[in-house]
Amino acid sequence: MNKNYYDVVKKFGDKTGVYVLLNTSFNLKGQPIVNTAQEAYETFMNSGIDVLVLENYLIEKVRKKRHLYV
Repeated sequence: MNKNYYDVVKKFGDKTGVYVLLNTSFNLKGQPIVNTAQEAYETFMNSGIDVLVLENYLIEKVRKKRHLYV
């Protein structure tokens, strides 16, 4: 068993009630699959992904609130 993976699934499940994580390729349409931390960060920043975990780092996008005044 992979303890780190188990811990992630367990904590996710405890928080959401869903004890499943889906793994898929990490790339944008028309781009090759991510192979490096730099590529992961660039893909993350150019996507709709909210959070990126790299090794022991959790990177979260800060979304600016946009207001429309009429």
